[in-house]
Amino acid sequence: MTAWARVLAVCILLPVAALSVFRAVPAEWPTTVVQLLSFTPWLVIPAALALALALPGRRPVVTAAAGLILGAQLFWLWAPDAGRADAGPPDTGQAAGTVGTAASRTGTAAQLRVMSINSLFGRADAAEIVRLVRENRVGLLAIQEHTQALEDRLAAEGLGKLLPHRISDPGKKASGSATYSKHPLEAIGLVPDTPFRMPTFRLTLSEAGAGTTVTLEVTNVHAFPPVHDRVGQWRSDLKALGRLAARNGVEARGNQLLLGDFNATYDHSEFRRLLDGGPGSRKLVDVGMASGTRFTPTWPMDGQALPGVTIDHLVTSPHIPASGYAVHRVTGTDHAAVLATLHIPAGG
Repeated sequence: MTAWARVLAVCILLPVAALSVFRAVPAEWPTTVVQLLSFTPWLVIPAALALALALPGRRPVVTAAAGLILGAQLFWLWAPDAGRADAGPPDTGQAAGTVGTAASRTGTAAQLRVMSINSLFGRADAAEIVRLVRENRVGLLAIQEHTQALEDRLAAEGLGKLLPHRISDPGKKASGSATYSKHPLEAIGLVPDTPFRMPTFRLTLSEAGAGTTVTLEVTNVHAFPPVHDRVGQWRSDLKALGRLAARNGVEARGNQLLLGDFNATYDHSEFRRLLDGGPGSRKLVDVGMASGTRFTPTWPMDGQALPGVTIDHLVTSPHIPASGYAVHRVTGTDHAAVLATLHIPAGG
């Protein structure tokens, strides 16, 4: 039994070790490796199993290798190099999506509840989207793979009454996008050279009676997926987003939010390089990662026989703390909706 356990431990360790090398080395790996890296958090399970099998075998080399690989997986699960936001005010429970709470109490922040959803070619249930917006008092909604049919259904469900400001560019299948807001939006432009439209705009929040105005520069993200021979386009999209983030940091243009379907996880070096582009050599913050939700997937949500991965993100400037991160399933799409409350500093 001991010998069989040792052999089984080695058989488990070999593929986990190979993927661990790919995770550790930030190279431009081929498509298959890029896809497999998405599932890195789940490798902690076979790594722990391999160590449990290796211990009775009393082979120091096998046991040490299993322990080292498990240690690497645990290190990546709670990576110390992950960006963290500055400490901010607690969520007081005031209507998210409105300016207030922290701003009125401390003069340092406005509160905004944000949500993002990839609608899967516009097939997402419009009634469920509007219900989430209403129940969570969302003030900013970003939709990827937006279509005219979905826009019409959202209008029929009354989304315009909740979020009257809109920048919409419906497309066929995956190319379209839409952003709905409770607060005024000003279009700035598009991220260049991307197959899917990724608009950037400025959102202005004004606190009634206090004369406080806060601005937030927002990008509705939909990176091309790393599939077939298009992994180069995926890298190009993430690099373009990284340049946008770095430029905004250098120019000190204030508060920044990138939200949507990045088609990348924290275990992709390309995504980590994007986060490295924050102001003053500080990392941008992946709100989900900072919230400790490595095992809270956003895809696939449609019953595919795959371990869930987190490819939908809310990414902010490091001086924007967040609270109330949540993931919700929506009928009709293979992506979950992601939500959080941002505490936006005044003067951005």
